[in-house]
Amino acid sequence: MPNLVRIPGVRAERVLLTALIVVAGLWGIMNSTQQLALAQSPELISADSSSGVILIRLDGSIDGVTARFIERGLDTAVKQEAQAVVLMLDTPGGLMDATRDIVELMLVSQLPVVVYVAPDGAQAASAGTFIGAAANILVMAPTTNIGAASVVNFDGSDLSDTLSGKATEDAAAFIRSIAERRERNISSLEDTVFDSKAYSASEAVELGIADLIATDYNDLLVALDGYELYIDGEPVTLQLSGVETTTLDLTLLEQLLSFISNPNIAFLLISLGGLGLIVELWNTGLWVPGTLGALFLILGWAGVGQLPFSWAGVALIVLSLVLFYLETTATGIGYFGVAGTISLVLGGIFLVGFFGSPGIPGDAPVVSRWLLVAVGTVTGSLVLWFASELRKTKQITLYQSPTVAASLIGTIGVVAADLSPAGEIMVNGEYWTGEIDSEAGKHIAVGTDVEVVSVDGNHLRVRRVE
Repeated sequence: MPNLVRIPGVRAERVLLTALIVVAGLWGIMNSTQQLALAQSPELISADSSSGVILIRLDGSIDGVTARFIERGLDTAVKQEAQAVVLMLDTPGGLMDATRDIVELMLVSQLPVVVYVAPDGAQAASAGTFIGAAANILVMAPTTNIGAASVVNFDGSDLSDTLSGKATEDAAAFIRSIAERRERNISSLEDTVFDSKAYSASEAVELGIADLIATDYNDLLVALDGYELYIDGEPVTLQLSGVETTTLDLTLLEQLLSFISNPNIAFLLISLGGLGLIVELWNTGLWVPGTLGALFLILGWAGVGQLPFSWAGVALIVLSLVLFYLETTATGIGYFGVAGTISLVLGGIFLVGFFGSPGIPGDAPVVSRWLLVAVGTVTGSLVLWFASELRKTKQITLYQSPTVAASLIGTIGVVAADLSPAGEIMVNGEYWTGEIDSEAGKHIAVGTDVEVVSVDGNHLRVRRVE
């Protein structure tokens, strides 16, 4: 008669593997940005070392990946002894921390940095206003605009009066310092923060925010040829007639990080990865759910590392994985599964944006509430179904052959887990649940020889061998 055999070592190894994967993922949060900085572009390695201009196309929100991308572009321009770096900009905004990093890189650059708001219809809104103002030369295509840099919550909602005043003054001081450094119209740039002002290309030039208008990239090079400016007080004249342009693109690693740093993608990867590991623990030996789960978890944590995340959200997500595992050990209860689902949803809410400091408008780095509802509903349904099925299995009476039962009586076994009075016994190389016979005391320690007194299904009653 077959009986339930459990090998503790296998489960322990699985749990250890799961813990190591979670730790590796958390390590990835803090180290993914350093790895990104090491990326090199294959295109630039083969480029001519005497390139006149490095062109960086930035079309999208400003985030940590963007800051690293621009840093790599400026470093490449220095190595290739380029005359200038052109940042072709079209952005709705982004993260304030990343914006400050980019502005700092531009202000300390030893090469002229030209921000070109293009193509027609592009915008340098919100974070783009700060980046455009920090350029040595700000050029705009005819039908573009710049401005609207007021401070809001990460989710786009208005701040309270007290917090709004502090955050707005901080942003205004930031853009005022940039304007003073680049000798731009201070009051007009302040209005983009205080009054959410936005300016067309022609208005920006008239007000002294932008320097030039260029219809396309070739027109830009013509307009900049012979342009005089100062770098650290030293005069520099651009000679861009007939120069070679090297376009810098995102590397494969940067494209991957840009994709997974989307809060919705990162949270979905973490959720699927955690469920994959739990499925592997429920059905040890499948390997596919565990392998995919480990991959998704590491990618998800790496994506979170690019965002202004909260450790409270990370802790709640890790707690949910622990609770899901406990559900596999407390079969049929359902409590741990429900608590794990709630922790997972709360972790998604708190993960990014919830505890964040005020920012400038742009794509809000928050997990979609619709995604949270979908993940919570699917996960909760699976957990409740699993608990229900396990409760049904407890009601099934397993058949025990009288011949096998009779053969076990009198057999000598070894206590595998303390009997106090119930525990685990190894008999004939198999693990059985068992308990001490009522007349044989209340505790038997691990390693003690015991004799089988009676058999009830898959449950043994034993006594100490004297």
